[in-house]
Amino acid sequence: MQFGVFTIGDVTPDPTTGRTPSEAERIQAMVTIARKAEEAGLDVFATGEHHNPPFVPSSPTTLLGYVAGATERITLSTATTLITTNDPVKIAEDFAMLQHLAGGRVDLMLGRGNQGPVYPWFGQDIRQGIPLAIENYHLLHRLWHEDVVDWQGKFRTPLQGFTATPRPLDGIAPFVWHGSIRSPEIAEQAAYYGDGFFHNHIFWPKEHTQRMVELYRQRYEHYGHGRADQAIVGLGGHVFMRKNSQDAIEEFRPYFNDAPVYGGGPSLERFMDETPLTVGSPQQVIDRTLSFRDYVGDYQRQLFLLDHAGLPLKTVLEQLDLLGEEVVPVLRKEFAARKPDHVPEAPTHENRLQAQHQDSEGSAA
Repeated sequence: MQFGVFTIGDVTPDPTTGRTPSEAERIQAMVTIARKAEEAGLDVFATGEHHNPPFVPSSPTTLLGYVAGATERITLSTATTLITTNDPVKIAEDFAMLQHLAGGRVDLMLGRGNQGPVYPWFGQDIRQGIPLAIENYHLLHRLWHEDVVDWQGKFRTPLQGFTATPRPLDGIAPFVWHGSIRSPEIAEQAAYYGDGFFHNHIFWPKEHTQRMVELYRQRYEHYGHGRADQAIVGLGGHVFMRKNSQDAIEEFRPYFNDAPVYGGGPSLERFMDETPLTVGSPQQVIDRTLSFRDYVGDYQRQLFLLDHAGLPLKTVLEQLDLLGEEVVPVLRKEFAARKPDHVPEAPTHENRLQAQHQDSEGSAA
């Protein structure tokens, strides 16, 4: 089981002081968070991709390339890479390059994005979001798995005898998670290719998450990739912790009330009751996170959002300390004890390379 953090890179005023960090400060803070996540013993750091205010991570591979040089162990990922408005050729080449620079500790999460105005900025139509996601990934998959590609589709110019460079490290393409909150077509796509399915698990009640994951698992088995309970599932989540739960609620409330993704909606208490948002003590975060397994089954990756809504960097780093010292060690132990042997571990470049070698030796024998 992998544990990590993801950031959406929002530049939001601190509601308790009124101060807004500069873009430079926010970008450097994201680097600091990534380094701290590795120091705290986490497995994954992931960044979103946005091309509009109040967000700054418009170039995830640039950020992750820099973080790769500042870290040694942590897996670098995205949350999300926009498969709809990015050229699949550029995605193929950028992430293969990042793979080489980071020694393989790279994967990515593909998504359609939820910012309508972004589509025309990149020459696309949001009404074509699902067809774009399906066609563009089909091309991306071929670019990573075939040395020479001939291609003709609806949304980009044809390719003739094209080879994406560099080729994936060790001949193993970066592992792909298909991220979706509400689109069954994306769960179907993940299942068809035998890729991972990531449900952000922040805004919706658990019944919705359960239905989406169950659909993916059923279709994964249908396509012959393994049993339904062996499908590769990841979840997001949002937490804020203090030793005392009431202190956590009191401190977090103004950030929740003004947050770009929460502000103006239901109360904090109602949101915590109806969604997986957890504000409280480390033990409450442990208990709530363990409960996710009750309705999605055994899964491979859990990412937490910690730095949203103008929280000061100092506070975010304190959250990482609590996560690394008090929460994740317990979660690792408990999830490991409950996982059946036939359920796979989270895919990494190292274990996929090892499996490739074993398959080669088996074929030779």
